[in-house]
Amino acid sequence: MFEFKLPKMGESITEATIINWVKAVGDYVEAEEIILEVATDKVDSEVASPISGVITEIRFQKNDVVEVGTVLALISPQAPKGGLQNASKDSSAGSGELEVGSVKRATLQPTTNNHQRTTDNFISPLIISIAQKENLSIEELQAIPGSGADGRLQKSDVFTYLKNRKYPLQSQKSKVESPKSAFPTPKINFVEGKDRLVEMDRMRKLIADHMVYSKQTSPHVTSFIEVDVTNLVQWRNENKEAFQAKYQQKLTFTPVFVQAVAMAIQDYPMINVSVDGNTIVVHQDINIGMATALPSGNLIVPVVKNANQKELVALATDVNFLADAARTNQLKPEHIQGSTFTISNVGTFGSLMGTPIINQPEVAILAFGLIKKRAEVLSTPQGDEIAIRSMMYLSLSFDHRVVDGFLGGSFLRKVGDYLEQFSTQQSI
Repeated sequence: MFEFKLPKMGESITEATIINWVKAVGDYVEAEEIILEVATDKVDSEVASPISGVITEIRFQKNDVVEVGTVLALISPQAPKGGLQNASKDSSAGSGELEVGSVKRATLQPTTNNHQRTTDNFISPLIISIAQKENLSIEELQAIPGSGADGRLQKSDVFTYLKNRKYPLQSQKSKVESPKSAFPTPKINFVEGKDRLVEMDRMRKLIADHMVYSKQTSPHVTSFIEVDVTNLVQWRNENKEAFQAKYQQKLTFTPVFVQAVAMAIQDYPMINVSVDGNTIVVHQDINIGMATALPSGNLIVPVVKNANQKELVALATDVNFLADAARTNQLKPEHIQGSTFTISNVGTFGSLMGTPIINQPEVAILAFGLIKKRAEVLSTPQGDEIAIRSMMYLSLSFDHRVVDGFLGGSFLRKVGDYLEQFSTQQSI
């Protein structure tokens, strides 16, 4: 009997939600045939059966959250002629494991009393938000047995506890209590018949949790500069049609932005890091995430891998492919994982500038504002002159735990220099 496990969905993805089982117990499936649909943090995916056989057991149902490597179902590698009775009897016999995905992860096991969490164990932002909504104290959270890897608390554990809870535990008073705000929680005025209630969808809830977590984790500082991109705008206007005809790719500003950022990261590699406790992880790969709006209005961050190793044509190809895949909901897990630095083009929405929130576990995010023509004073050998120039604001939000003002400001200025020094003589 083979164990069908949830495969690895991406480097940073550890769990997924079951959306729908395409097959049921007793169904025969061919190898590589779709067996179920799952949702990760931001992408819905189809999972295929690695072997041909009959499904004899399904262990999780729709809306269950399971970790990568968890056994989802048992599959008999041969279709039994006499139905599933014999196959079911054999399911408890020696079970061979089938590895699905590149790395085998620990199978989810119920937590025993000997496997208790401590106050140092990680509690996800989702669990924290549930606890706040249900008025759970930190002591109650720590007392709930976790069924995840290493005793990690999962959403299902909390809901099971809430279902059976008769009364809350008394929260012990800390020695030093933070003063409570005297300002009352603002009342939301709801007008019956006029106002309407809209439930957040799954992705919006995840985005909300991620944004709150980022602000709570990283002390955000934002620096701004203004750059003159007249040469860049002129070059694009002169070459976009020829570029399209030669490479069958649209020439937008985004691949140029990605190129400038990748070059600046090579000059200042300590901006391309993550924080793990008291350790700074310096990434060798330069993978640029692009904050992209979906048709639903939600946000997703597809990733241009190894951006520093690609020419402008390759960057344009990657950017266009990822943008189109996002608009048509065709992004796969590997398209949104592995970013080490994120950019956001807020100018596409008409914004002059923005103060973006860091995409954890990165330490910085750069926003490109609206390119706008206006009169500027230029210093020339003949003296000061007024000229019409294309100007743009750049804003860099960075994690002040590991990025100080000198590093953040120097990196931001370097990106601006690369954009301002863009050569109009660059060939396509």
